[in-house]
Amino acid sequence: MATRTPTPTRHRTPRPHLPWHGDTRHGDTRHGDVRHDYVRHDEARHGGARPPDVRDTRPQDSGRPRVSPRLVGNSLLLGIAYGAYASYIARGGGPATFGQLALALVSGALAALLVFGLVHVQRGLMREVRAAAWGVLVGGGMGFLYSLTNHSVLLSSGIGLAFGAATVIVVFYALYTREPREP
Repeated sequence: MATRTPTPTRHRTPRPHLPWHGDTRHGDTRHGDVRHDYVRHDEARHGGARPPDVRDTRPQDSGRPRVSPRLVGNSLLLGIAYGAYASYIARGGGPATFGQLALALVSGALAALLVFGLVHVQRGLMREVRAAAWGVLVGGGMGFLYSLTNHSVLLSSGIGLAFGAATVIVVFYALYTREPREP
């Protein structure tokens, strides 16, 4: 069995931790057990410190959590679908009006914002609160859609309550079986 010899490196100068490098050191690559440190030429001339004429052009981390484009896209798609369906129900086969357009825009935007907000903060919530929040969101949305069909408020509230209770049960079960238990 052949033994593995380390690959020689060009620069073996130790690099001090520089504040503009953050937590990751650019230029470091790892191959097996051998670590290669490549120092930029202008850093090597100045002893590992930043040269006086070079500015850091990387954006500074503001400490805010980043928003996923996928989350924004999914929220927008859900809002558009919800608003279009609300407008379709309110139309009832008649001609389209500006009131139905306003209903579609407002209900779709509100649905998108509520889903975005809940998905964005749900990691910080307990299982029970997260399941209840999804239940309120789904139950309220379904009750509103059912109320657009000109049924009674009591029946619309009952439909929303049924959908909300079912959502709470399903989400809680899914979270309980998939998340690790807390100590």
